[in-house]
Amino acid sequence: MSGSEGTPPGRPVPRRPAFYSPEAMEAHGGVVLDPAVQSEIAHETAQIIVHAGRAATDPAVTDRLVRLTDDLGLSTLADLWAPLPAHSLPGALWRLYALREWVVRDADGASRDYEAGHRHADVLHAITGVAEPPGPIEVKELADAILRGVFSGDLDVALARAGAFCRIVAAGRAHRADWSGAAFDDDEGEAAWLKAAGNMQVLGQDLETCARLWRRGDLI
Repeated sequence: MSGSEGTPPGRPVPRRPAFYSPEAMEAHGGVVLDPAVQSEIAHETAQIIVHAGRAATDPAVTDRLVRLTDDLGLSTLADLWAPLPAHSLPGALWRLYALREWVVRDADGASRDYEAGHRHADVLHAITGVAEPPGPIEVKELADAILRGVFSGDLDVALARAGAFCRIVAAGRAHRADWSGAAFDDDEGEAAWLKAAGNMQVLGQDLETCARLWRRGDLI
């Protein structure tokens, strides 16, 4: 990547967002925001976290970004990002958040799915182009850095690595379903397990698509 502030060529520098504090959101009285307003806020918060975080060289700026996400809470930001299209910057951040939450909530299951899928990692490496897909701990740390506005690496590489992790987990879930089929009480239990694997596969594909869009300067 290139650019005066680590921004790919041709990517417009985001304008300073009209930031909405928790008090300003509370002023809406709990009423759901107009979709257009919510979309604007979602895009602006995503832009400031990703661009300012990657461009910041002043520790004070980094500290302010960390405090911003701490004060608002990642769950509040995630609620803003969730309705946005999958192949948008807010959509990508929401998927990273959802992936991070799952790894934190079910660390044991994430590790077992990953280990089961990693046995087939050679094939997945060829598909994803990622030499060393991250494990659950690395994915959590990567998502934390991006979502807290302190990630200074190449976002496309980070998204691709998260996507590769999802593919491996999806493969692991599918194979674990095959190995433990007798443990399911009924067909619905096995179907739900396989559906979860399919959902993780889609999540990985979305993150990889976002990585390609960012590389082209089209992830907004």
